[in-house]
Amino acid sequence: MADLGEHEVLRRLHQFCDSVVGDDGAIQSLPAGERLVVTTDVLVDGVHFCDRTLPPNALGWRAAAVNLSDLAAMGATPMGLTIGLTLPADTPWPWLGELYQGITDCLQHHGGAIIGGDLCRGEHRSLAITALGSVQPHQALYRNRAQPGQTLVTTGAHGASRAGLALLLGELAPELDPHNGPDDQSWIQAHQRPVPRFDAISILRQLSPEGTATIAAMDTSDGLADAIVQICTQSQVGATLFSSQLPLPSGLGNRVGSATAQNWSLYGGEDFELVLSLPSDMARDFIKRLPGSRVVGQTTLEPGIRLVDDVPQAPDVWLSHTQGYRHFA
Repeated sequence: MADLGEHEVLRRLHQFCDSVVGDDGAIQSLPAGERLVVTTDVLVDGVHFCDRTLPPNALGWRAAAVNLSDLAAMGATPMGLTIGLTLPADTPWPWLGELYQGITDCLQHHGGAIIGGDLCRGEHRSLAITALGSVQPHQALYRNRAQPGQTLVTTGAHGASRAGLALLLGELAPELDPHNGPDDQSWIQAHQRPVPRFDAISILRQLSPEGTATIAAMDTSDGLADAIVQICTQSQVGATLFSSQLPLPSGLGNRVGSATAQNWSLYGGEDFELVLSLPSDMARDFIKRLPGSRVVGQTTLEPGIRLVDDVPQAPDVWLSHTQGYRHFA
């Protein structure tokens, strides 16, 4: 990077950006009647990523998907994003080029464009992305709208990203049986290239064209348990979950044991699925329309979140988000 100089680096990056990039700021128009949704996420080398687990192309995809997932959790449509980068001077251009290619690939699949950003020199690599989206006010999703007696639904499996990380770090031995090997690749894919669930948002809009006043939603970047706790806390409801309904990835229990599989499903984090609290009839229709989605529990008037085992007389487990991913552990 030092050999190229700032202006040459920016010239090369322009190929990945929207044509409007080049001024001191980006001017964006909102669709008629819609509101702006803004979300920011910061990734720091050695904390959120490393070359061993995320090559630059995968890091770029993941960095974009993290922010797009937050837009999906708000019911928003992506418009664009800005990128703030801090890089050591000896960073090779191919690393940066692959990073931007990964971001671009994700946006081409799910919407939005790179509309600006900033680049500066620093001792450690960090990546800060701000994503912009838009939503009709009556279709916006919030965490505080769950009501007692609703059905808790998740859009997909949880624990796959944690399993993929374990494989990449050598914590989990690769599967040698060729019949089971595809699980490994799907878990690594879940960790490196998560998919923001705009498909789920599209279905919700079809099921609730009048609005989302009785729907609560959150993405599960910090873990399934954390998302359910957050929704229940902000909505002032409780929840009952059944261990048999936890959305475990196929084959995970056989590989790591049921206790670890359950822990990774609840607290592993970084699966970037959605948790929704829906009226029961809407939940039934939603499950029918979205492959891989499933019911995980029910909201209750009684506070607290219980994980109920199916074994007779087994003690209930009370969940909290403190066991999962913490930003300042």
